[in-house]
Amino acid sequence: MKLAILGCGGIAETMARTVNGMGDEAELYAIGSRSLAKAEAFKEKYNVTKAYGSYEEMLADDEIDLVYIAVPHSHHCQWSVAALNAGRNVLCEKPFAVNEKQAREMIELAEKKNLLITEGIWTRYMPSRKIIDELVEQGTIGRLITVSANLGYRIDMNERMVKPELAGGALLDLTVYVLNFASMVWGDDIKKITASCVMTNTGVDGQDTVMIEYQDGRMANLFTTMYALTNRMGLIVGTEGFIEVENINNPQEIRVYSPDREGPVLKQCIKVPEQITGFEYEVLSCKRAIEEGRIECPEMPHSQTIQITCQMDRIREQFGIKFPFE
Repeated sequence: MKLAILGCGGIAETMARTVNGMGDEAELYAIGSRSLAKAEAFKEKYNVTKAYGSYEEMLADDEIDLVYIAVPHSHHCQWSVAALNAGRNVLCEKPFAVNEKQAREMIELAEKKNLLITEGIWTRYMPSRKIIDELVEQGTIGRLITVSANLGYRIDMNERMVKPELAGGALLDLTVYVLNFASMVWGDDIKKITASCVMTNTGVDGQDTVMIEYQDGRMANLFTTMYALTNRMGLIVGTEGFIEVENINNPQEIRVYSPDREGPVLKQCIKVPEQITGFEYEVLSCKRAIEEGRIECPEMPHSQTIQITCQMDRIREQFGIKFPFE
């Protein structure tokens, strides 16, 4: 499978390292930038076959099997649509879109063109998801009660994180992960979402707290910040114990505890499989989908992408944030 990367930022470099480590499964075929010099430098650094000095020129290359959209959030919809209109399958980095309207436009176009489009929310594709699902389904910790998750990095000095015109803020960059973590455990039968944030001086959210109440009485307590590093822990609590997920953004270890008079007792400790970067799982899922003629990946179907996007719309409405281009 020949993969092309649209954009030369940090996330593009991670994808390049990934594909270079995948052997015969995928070829790093093309890199597209608005600057030919940047594209050529990227080509040399990551041994890419072709470099293009414009996105449009790259998308016109009929050798491409899959385009990875690696531009800022504000431009995901624009360039996903351009790729689909050029006849290319699309893997769009998270968040898939800025709002529900954009997400539906992208998906409806993919359906019309009979092309693959899927969201690159890597935690949905990782083996750790199946491990957690099986532990929950087996009743390892009894009847589920609540979930909590946090995610924080010191990234407030990053320009794209604080600019409204680039759809900056913690919500679309960090909170999307904790929402997906809760969704993967609980599903999306939501009764109520209550959210608050601390605003940056540029008018986007710097740290978020989200409380979700589900129809059956279960709850999720979620927190993110771009001002500091947190332990990034996920906690799934049941009547007969709890599961700790070390680093919900890229799980490293999953620990199962059972209750005891003296406190929790470690019952099971599961290391996740070694990986290249973690991005390889979404690339492989896309490859399978393309080979089978499918327009979505089972790990992150279109309906789920729409659901998470709608949740973020509801949260952002409570924050009172509207981006300049909306």
